[in-house]
Amino acid sequence: MDLLLSLPIVSYFAGPMLTSWSGSMNLLFFYMTWMTLVLSHSPLKIELVGTLAARIVFWLVPSLFFLIFDTLVPSLAESVKLYGAKSLPRRNAASLLRQVLLAIFNLALCTAVQAGISVGAGILLRHPLFKTSTRLPLPWQIVKHICIMYTAREVLTYYINRFILHSRGKIASLHKAYSHSRKGAAPYSLMLYTDHPLPLLLSRTLPVYLPAMAIQPHLLTYFLFTIMTTLEEMLSMSGYSIIPGIIMGGITRRTASHYASGGRGNFGAWGLLDWASGTSVGKDVVEDIHDEAEKHQVKERGQKAFSDTGSMVQEGIDGLKKRGKSRKKASDS
Repeated sequence: MDLLLSLPIVSYFAGPMLTSWSGSMNLLFFYMTWMTLVLSHSPLKIELVGTLAARIVFWLVPSLFFLIFDTLVPSLAESVKLYGAKSLPRRNAASLLRQVLLAIFNLALCTAVQAGISVGAGILLRHPLFKTSTRLPLPWQIVKHICIMYTAREVLTYYINRFILHSRGKIASLHKAYSHSRKGAAPYSLMLYTDHPLPLLLSRTLPVYLPAMAIQPHLLTYFLFTIMTTLEEMLSMSGYSIIPGIIMGGITRRTASHYASGGRGNFGAWGLLDWASGTSVGKDVVEDIHDEAEKHQVKERGQKAFSDTGSMVQEGIDGLKKRGKSRKKASDS
């Protein structure tokens, strides 16, 4: 528990809410917390506890909250669910309890598998898999590594889903039995970890962990990547029609279409490879972005902002001209 509370990411986000420190003081506190953590705990322990904490905070807790909301107020939940009442969880206490226990078991299993891979890689490489020095990663390194990992994750997710989980074979049968038993319905967030353990490891753990293993970024970069992907997957699996954002709303709808169609398409996380390969179900990523942009009036807002900026510039120029004329008159007089 002391390690969990001392995670710098927790301290960094909680600090502004609990204090009135300036940004520089928050950064200093963040660095001091991270340095203390690195010097007092092993890299493996920091990696596993940090990853587990991110998944509990950004998936398990919100998923349980959504599950309670969907089951206690189904009439309200139905109105914000894609595909309506069919997407609501079954109101059966025993069935829901089994799903919750399966999700927690799978979460523990994924953490154990990650621990085994990290230990094995550390023995082979003779150093920790992720950089855990007290030196913080540079911003451009964080952006570069996250872009590389996101790209690799999209490729791995698409091809694993299309050619392993939704083809013929034992693994595909297990995935279909556990994840696609509800035809014509969108998923709910708890289902992110209620698949059979084997297809779950292939579809959720490997696409996130393998790219990180390949480039071996700073551990803080890996934590940020884990938080971003976990939050994205939790929201995309929620099945809600009110998910905000031009990008996130489309991802949620395509995920819902994937599950409602029984896995006939929409195999990628972001939909880019589905669009390029012609495996989209319903609207593809380009159509989604276009529709969301129109809904949020992006074009009109951009034109208005450009017009306002032009007006401000013109007013500034006119003001300078008036001042120049006033000075000229004063000098003449």
